[in-house]
Amino acid sequence: MIKGGRSLVSSAPVFSNDAKKLLVCTGNSVSIFSTSTGLQITELEGHMRPITSVIVVPAFSPSSKILCYCWTSSLDGTVRYWDFSLPELMKTVDIRMPIFSMVIPRLLTQGTETDGKPPNLFAYLSIENAKVQHDQRKVHRRIVKCNLTKSRLAAGVVLAETQLPESITISSSGKFFGIPNKRKLHVWEVIARDHEAAPIKRITLHHTKNLTVFAFHPTERIVAAGDVTGRILIWRSFGSRTFSIGGLTNGRAVNNEDERPGVRGDDDADSCATWHWHSAEVKVLSFSSDGAYLYSGLLDFHDTTITIEYICRIPFNNYFLGGGKEGVLVVWQLDTGKKKFLPRIGSPLLYFTTSLDPSLSSVSCVDNRIHLLKMPSMEIFKSISGIKLPCSFPEIYEGLCSRFIFDQTAGLVAFRTENYCIQFYSLFDDRENFETLLENSPGKRMKRYHSSQTVASIPVFWMNKCVQICERNHQPSDDVTVLVTLMALSPDGSMMSTAETKLPEEGLGGLVCLKFWTSGPQSKGFSLSTIIYEPHRDAGISAIAFHPTRHMAVSSSYGGDFKIWARSHEFQQREQMIENRGWTCHAVGSYKKKPMTAAAFSGDGSVLAIAAETVITIWDPEKNVLVAVIGETLELITMLSFIGNSEYIVSASRGLKSQLSLWSLSKLSVSWSYKLQAEDYTVVAVACAMDVSYFAVLALLPQSSKCTELTETKRDGRDGVILLFKAGEPIPVTTWSVKKANGGGLAFVHVNSASFKGNILDGKSPPALLAYINGDHEYVLFNPYNLEVHEPSMVVRENRVGMEDETGQFGYASIYGELPEFDVKRDQTELVPLLPSEKPWETIFSGSSHNLPPITKLCSAFLESLLEKRTASITV
Repeated sequence: MIKGGRSLVSSAPVFSNDAKKLLVCTGNSVSIFSTSTGLQITELEGHMRPITSVIVVPAFSPSSKILCYCWTSSLDGTVRYWDFSLPELMKTVDIRMPIFSMVIPRLLTQGTETDGKPPNLFAYLSIENAKVQHDQRKVHRRIVKCNLTKSRLAAGVVLAETQLPESITISSSGKFFGIPNKRKLHVWEVIARDHEAAPIKRITLHHTKNLTVFAFHPTERIVAAGDVTGRILIWRSFGSRTFSIGGLTNGRAVNNEDERPGVRGDDDADSCATWHWHSAEVKVLSFSSDGAYLYSGLLDFHDTTITIEYICRIPFNNYFLGGGKEGVLVVWQLDTGKKKFLPRIGSPLLYFTTSLDPSLSSVSCVDNRIHLLKMPSMEIFKSISGIKLPCSFPEIYEGLCSRFIFDQTAGLVAFRTENYCIQFYSLFDDRENFETLLENSPGKRMKRYHSSQTVASIPVFWMNKCVQICERNHQPSDDVTVLVTLMALSPDGSMMSTAETKLPEEGLGGLVCLKFWTSGPQSKGFSLSTIIYEPHRDAGISAIAFHPTRHMAVSSSYGGDFKIWARSHEFQQREQMIENRGWTCHAVGSYKKKPMTAAAFSGDGSVLAIAAETVITIWDPEKNVLVAVIGETLELITMLSFIGNSEYIVSASRGLKSQLSLWSLSKLSVSWSYKLQAEDYTVVAVACAMDVSYFAVLALLPQSSKCTELTETKRDGRDGVILLFKAGEPIPVTTWSVKKANGGGLAFVHVNSASFKGNILDGKSPPALLAYINGDHEYVLFNPYNLEVHEPSMVVRENRVGMEDETGQFGYASIYGELPEFDVKRDQTELVPLLPSEKPWETIFSGSSHNLPPITKLCSAFLESLLEKRTASITV
């Protein structure tokens, strides 16, 4: 299988010691990207559940920068040690409890025990005790200690218990670590010679509001924390009465215990100052490398809750760093008040990560994108773009909007996103092809939808082509009143159509329009060809479909009619200029004034099928003549598709008595049908192969079932099933259970030979691969036709090459170079002795040093080779 579409911003990324690689948590694996090209090099695979943290083993000398080791923690309950240059798994520590965060203090310090033996390596973990039942105890998240050397938890060591999983923050020296816990800040001190039974001292600092993030000063006993109201608190000389004095200074310690301004109760700190610079909760907070400056930033993403608990250290001085809701990175100079900006990042910020190279940093955004920055100019020179996250819809349009569309030939999928754009994503390469934001158009109002609503104004782009669907000004505080409900592409990708709905305000002002787009020369972009306002009067558009071979399309409406659209003239090329005559209405049809709910063309385009509520009407698209009416279902038909070049049509209906039916055009009757009751399966998507008589169905598993097998599947998190059918046969050929099926989709995608090496392990290339995208936009590509194995057939992706300026050699080869290749099968008897050369100086020193003759023999031969030889002459 080929998997993709994973989140790049679930955890903070980490740079390698040489800053040439960026390690990113992507689901169950760690993807390693080249910082020079922005492309993925390799990945670390082995965890069974999402990875929560990555810690690169630091290099304390220039010569050790070549070492590439890291520790990872995961929700599968394991801590793993990797050599990510190979990549190779070196060690696994299984604690059998989900791990949400991990710090390893010893990695930040140097030294060994007095007896010369390496000390045990301890990690502090934020875990969930799965053995504790919810009805027995509410608090079951803990901070525990783990001996990584002996692969076991420290017996009886529980540092804290929390109601929510907390992220652990560690100081740059490795001497302190802590967690925010509601209105408290817990800080622990790590002793120099740590062992399993070592006493760990803790202090607690209190606040009146919930804390969101905090950071340690690198050289003094100062800790800064941000709260939900935007305030920043600075505690000085924390732990002066509890912790040991050695190691860090106390800052501006106050000797008089009665004078502790800002400190609440008996908190162990000398003073507490409050800064109130931000209007929303502080989510990014950090000190500069010398400790003289504090950097902070807020995240206000339109009242959407986003969990961010990551602290970074920025290696340039005299600046204050902040990130705002519009995705602007701000660097403040505190002594002068001057500031620098990195504006228009396009999305609110999540993490700011620095490397050992002071000229390289990265910023992670909530739109699943990581920007690589040149510091201190903050210029974006590379971007690593992941798949866009799902966006919500208004409840009234929830089942009527197309969430994504496929280009089956090119292997692309287009997603609607929250930041008013559409992203075309390559399923084969697992990376974004292109993405753009809306251009500003002043004077337009847009309504912003929250958790139960959606965004509207959307640009569309195709491969390296860009199109703006609706001209609206995107401002975070504005309202969006336009919603793109449908998108459709022609089979060859040269034409596109979108349906757009302007939401009424207070019951007035609603508008529906249909837009057609055409691809420009050399596929450089889409240009708007035609806009049709109210194409079906005031009724909404239910479906759009393109003719497979001609410039023709059909749109159906809930108002009881459908219209066939044709381009009046073909493109005419005149001196590199494109003239488009636009699209016009070719024909109008209806059937008993019933709502038209679905539409599809046959494989050759000679037949047009339109669903009129519960029946399927068959039309001649050229003459606009009703040919036949097929059967009747129990509920409204919402999906309709021809199966390749066969005579069959598959339909799906939704409701209390929904059905999945196969219809025969030759017999004008149903071939077979499944009745799907409300408590049974619900069809989510139907996909048909283009060249073969197969189709796949994605269905949700029932919410409650008496079947033990289905119940166990639901417990495993698999809430859906994919069924593969062969046309004419009611029994599925095979089935696969899947996760997150609600909001998912299916498509048969042609194999792109340019993106694969070997294609299929058994050497046979399938007619198409089946792509499944779940509700979180994670996807998988697999061969559905290999029925001899239970698991989907493996598809081999071509090796990634992501580094342009590196040799790509690792281990022995990176130090000593490649070994010469030897052919062990060659016949040694075929070797012919070499003849003496006319130019012995070219070969006299060739070969290994231990095989050369002594210097006495070499010297005479070498000097003789430099002398000019006289030719013998005969005098007669």
